[in-house]
Amino acid sequence: QVHLVESGGGLAQAGCSLRLSCVASGPQFALAMGWFRQAPGKERQFVAAVNWFAGPVKYADSVQGRFTVSRDNTKNTLFLQMDSLKPEDTALYFCAARNNYFISTSLGDYDYWGQGTQVTVSS
Repeated sequence: QVHLVESGGGLAQAGCSLRLSCVASGPQFALAMGWFRQAPGKERQFVAAVNWFAGPVKYADSVQGRFTVSRDNTKNTLFLQMDSLKPEDTALYFCAARNNYFISTSLGDYDYWGQGTQVTVSS
């Protein structure tokens, strides 16, 4: 069983940056990983993903050019660098992993989920 723990969320002003981390424990071979977010009253949506080989990556259109996903397999850690934050980025951010080398943008393709870390962006 893979266990995921996110950190790095918090309160930021619009235009500022935050960096999220997700540490994985348990068997992790060939896991593609991703970030999803869920705003109050809305469905959970895809943000970014990276495959086991740390490339290629995929981003949602709403974060393309502002967010950067990366991973360090030596430290079992997934990152999400969030720059030029906007109030609409406010959400609970979840780390996810799937038993497959390759990325997916679909929630149903992910096998493991963290508890989430809150990001709040003020205008």
